[in-house]
Amino acid sequence: MATRTGARRDRPGATYLDALSLLGEVAEELVVNGVRDTHHAWADRFAPLTGPGVGTAHRGISGGVYAAVGAAFRVTSAGLARAAETGVGPRLDDDPRGRFLTAAVNGLIGDRLVRTRPRLALDLAVRAGGRDVAPTRSGLAAAYPTATGRVVVLLHGLCEDESCWQHGRERVETTYPEQLAADGWTPVLLRANTGLGLRENGVALTALLQRLVDSWPVPVTRIALIGHSMGGLVLRAAGAVASDAGAPWSDLVTDVVTLGTPHLGAPAARGAGHGSRGLGRLPETAAFGRVLDWRSIGVHDLVDGLAEDVAPLPHARYRLVAATVAGRPCGPLGQVLGDGLVPVPSAYGRDRRGRELFPGATVLHVGRTGHFGLLNHPEVAVALRGWLA
Repeated sequence: MATRTGARRDRPGATYLDALSLLGEVAEELVVNGVRDTHHAWADRFAPLTGPGVGTAHRGISGGVYAAVGAAFRVTSAGLARAAETGVGPRLDDDPRGRFLTAAVNGLIGDRLVRTRPRLALDLAVRAGGRDVAPTRSGLAAAYPTATGRVVVLLHGLCEDESCWQHGRERVETTYPEQLAADGWTPVLLRANTGLGLRENGVALTALLQRLVDSWPVPVTRIALIGHSMGGLVLRAAGAVASDAGAPWSDLVTDVVTLGTPHLGAPAARGAGHGSRGLGRLPETAAFGRVLDWRSIGVHDLVDGLAEDVAPLPHARYRLVAATVAGRPCGPLGQVLGDGLVPVPSAYGRDRRGRELFPGATVLHVGRTGHFGLLNHPEVAVALRGWLA
């Protein structure tokens, strides 16, 4: 399987014109066509009350209006796309808002972007200072002048980017990367296209981590992996690929930490699938179902998580962190709602029949905390420093 590691460095970066062009395409395909189909479905429903002639005339007139509006969006989108190809305008990667927008769109439709708008599609990359870092000896030496042999790799979740690890810094006054750096680790933050499938990202991550180890400024003696939400699943997929391929980097991994990772799936993603199928059963609501169907392969993969066929690294210690918006993990809110997105059993990899994906793993519960609170929580920070001592 081909990977997309580092491909972006061969082409110009996306600009805000690319984003506006995509917005025009989405407006035409989902909004205009969706409103048209819903309008016509309701008109057909009431056609027996108004007579066939009135219904036919109404459909003809309204269809012409929708066609004209849709054509205007298509022409505008195409014009913006042609202008974007010249590289004019500010690049999305040059400011935090643009990077946030790019990460969110890639999480929602990143697999589609790879095929239709490759400039907007993110490549898996090492990130420092808001820029991709070439995984070469010179590139890594420049980005990590004080590199140590202990490397901790942090990977974000769906629709996030590497800046997510700054969450709540103004309140906590530090971050996991900062604290681990003070303990002698070198934090390496990654950014991924979370709209791609878990296994595809796992293959790309395996290749990237091997290049990282081979080109690191000093010999790598130990690797720790930390993943938030979907990031934990991608780390698991990469570990399984590395084990099967005999990738040397996997032998250096001593610890894998997952923060609110839906190992057994996320109810929210499952609900989107049920909602899409339910809405699609009626012509009057089918357009809303198509909106949900735009969700990426990455979102689809969150429905079930990763099962037993994706085995943990046999020599690594697994640390599984779950949060609950309530105070206790064992109550109904903890078991069903969990941190608002991921229930406790899924975060611990324990199914209803008592089977465990990670026998002997260390587990940590953080109460009165939501899903994104795990990105920078004092209790997790203390645990990380202990686990990675």
